[in-house]
Amino acid sequence: MKILANDGIHLSGIKYLEEAGHQVDTTTVSQSQLANYINEQQIEVVLVRSATEIKEAIIDQCPSIRVIGRGGVGMDNIAVDYAISKGIKVINTPDASARAVAELSFAHLLSGARFLYDANRNMPLEGDTHFKDLKKSYATGIELKGKTLGIFGFGNIGQETAKMGLSMGMKVLFFDPEIKNASIELEFFNGEKISFSLEGSSRENVLKESDFISLHVPSQSEYCIDRNAFGLLKKGVGIINTARGNALDEVALIEFLDNGIVAFAGLDVFESEPNPEIKILMHPNISLTPHIGAATLEAQEKIGLSLAKQIISFDNA
Repeated sequence: MKILANDGIHLSGIKYLEEAGHQVDTTTVSQSQLANYINEQQIEVVLVRSATEIKEAIIDQCPSIRVIGRGGVGMDNIAVDYAISKGIKVINTPDASARAVAELSFAHLLSGARFLYDANRNMPLEGDTHFKDLKKSYATGIELKGKTLGIFGFGNIGQETAKMGLSMGMKVLFFDPEIKNASIELEFFNGEKISFSLEGSSRENVLKESDFISLHVPSQSEYCIDRNAFGLLKKGVGIINTARGNALDEVALIEFLDNGIVAFAGLDVFESEPNPEIKILMHPNISLTPHIGAATLEAQEKIGLSLAKQIISFDNA
């Protein structure tokens, strides 16, 4: 089959596919020219990440498409139901990037708890002249052990985040309307394993009881954390969003950061992405990354191999 990896694919995935006799095209085609290119090249498989959209119009214009693949979890840039109704196979890689996203969530969490996001801005500017003042201003950091981590969305990424929280001695609460309880297994470097049984909590309880909140929900039609939800939070809470920009009301976030209810936020995704609001970018209590949750070498290799194996399995069916 002819495969277009429009947003790229790891070399391991390309090798796996080519060894199975498939042709992989890694040309990056603009959204406006995508349908024409697919038709000209008679592409049968289109692989995307978050940059390229495969919506109804492209599906209608490109009868050669047999498979659409998303390197990652979220499928909001693909008209999934419509594609399936047209007999097109839709695949993604829900397991491959879970650890990478969870680790980034904790990077933001630790950064917020110890003011790293701010220290890294100010030390290059004032570290040589106001060292003692900076040291004093960052002297009220907090430890994670014994604190409560609230997780919204308890799929693969949410559960990986829970593992990290448990391993650091945190109490973990979660809310997911589809998951009522879960068994979380921690595996250590020497092969030893410990299992934890967790029961889901109500949305209200997670909001009220959590010292830190981490969002791992799919694209939302309504905010997961809206203005009313902010009113239920503990004073001094930290909020991390590595899920989707529309999961969090950013206007309310700024308000509650400014009034001290929210101590800090860590954002990898944004409501107006790829043009985040300047108030978000410039706020002194927000740790920022440019949507890099799955952007590790290990995750990209796992994503590439997962897509390749699913394509080969489909072709052999």
